[in-house]
Amino acid sequence: MSNNSILVVGGGFAGITAALEAAEVGYEVYIVETNPYLGGRVAQLNQYFPKLCPPSCGLEIQFQRIKNNPNVKVITMADVTSVSGSAGNYDVKITQRPRFVNEKCTACGECEKAASTKIESEFDFGTGTRGLAYKTHPFMFPMRYVVDAENASETELSAIKASCPYGAVDLDDAPKTIDLAVGAIVVATGWKPYDVANLTNLGGGKLKNVVTNMQFERLCAPNGPTGGKIVRPSDGTEPKRIAFVQCAGSRDQNHLNYCSYICCMASLKHVRYVRERSDASATIYYIDLRTPGRYDKFKSITEADDKLSLVKGKVAEIVEDAGGNPIVTVENALTGIKTDEKYDMVVLATGMQPSLAGLGQADADGFVIDGEGIIAAGCAKQPFDVMKTAQSGTAAAMKAIQTVVGR
Repeated sequence: MSNNSILVVGGGFAGITAALEAAEVGYEVYIVETNPYLGGRVAQLNQYFPKLCPPSCGLEIQFQRIKNNPNVKVITMADVTSVSGSAGNYDVKITQRPRFVNEKCTACGECEKAASTKIESEFDFGTGTRGLAYKTHPFMFPMRYVVDAENASETELSAIKASCPYGAVDLDDAPKTIDLAVGAIVVATGWKPYDVANLTNLGGGKLKNVVTNMQFERLCAPNGPTGGKIVRPSDGTEPKRIAFVQCAGSRDQNHLNYCSYICCMASLKHVRYVRERSDASATIYYIDLRTPGRYDKFKSITEADDKLSLVKGKVAEIVEDAGGNPIVTVENALTGIKTDEKYDMVVLATGMQPSLAGLGQADADGFVIDGEGIIAAGCAKQPFDVMKTAQSGTAAAMKAIQTVVGR
């Protein structure tokens, strides 16, 4: 006898899509998400393809569908710790970390004002700070604050609790273990940016005005640390010359062997961010500019900008001068000329690395391979853009339903 419930591990765009597709045809679905919110990487973007929508555009529709569907149960701040059984009958153990804020929260923000300590914001990839009581972004779902008890003093915790007019701060909250019985598991654990600390020739994450593509997204986002203004991290000034370095860790046998699919498109999009906001010039250093299908038109329009230079050549090194200006060493593959170019800011197009969840089988690069009852979706399966991620979530839902129906 099969269990007809479906577990979706990961609440990004792929996981949400898979969960809703299954729930809306009558299946009970559990979404388990390690972050305090649903939305995954899309929530951290300024805009996403194909229409350059703000993330709230697509996500808030999905959140409304979740709210209206009793078949979807959402468990945030949680991780799968063990899976036993087989297709049709899995026993899953989940550990949920304490949020210290209960369902009474109205997101009024009084708790955020109660403690002055600020720490580096994970949501902003370290480009900004957050408080000890915080919500990650304005359209966070569930719309409920989180208390960072680990970094707060007893005095600050007491102040945070006392500040809440609704009794929503629960400092006695504790880790919970949840046991679920499900018939199929969709692995939608998404991706993480490749660690720039490994890219020592490109500064290893230590150069003040060299940022990753996801950090750049946060700098350009209206809800980001600079309110959407592109500024140099070192001094807050507006850069006049920006370089974009493609394949930072991708297509490299010492790092990620594969092409991460979306990096070229992301950098072309970033050039548009720059040109919309300022008169700065931009240079893209690339091996090949890959703009599949419908995105070729986007490339053609973007490269027509006379403030954009496209240079075919792999960047060998980035250092900085005494003023914190990045100096890029590159050999032009067409002319054979090696040059050192100084910029105000450099953006590294770091690759997409699967967020390993230890669920199912993985290939040599860490991407999940579909099994009989464990199905991969989104960037847990391979690098995708948002549109293909959603399609993959739908496909995974259909496979999960086939698993529970066919047993």
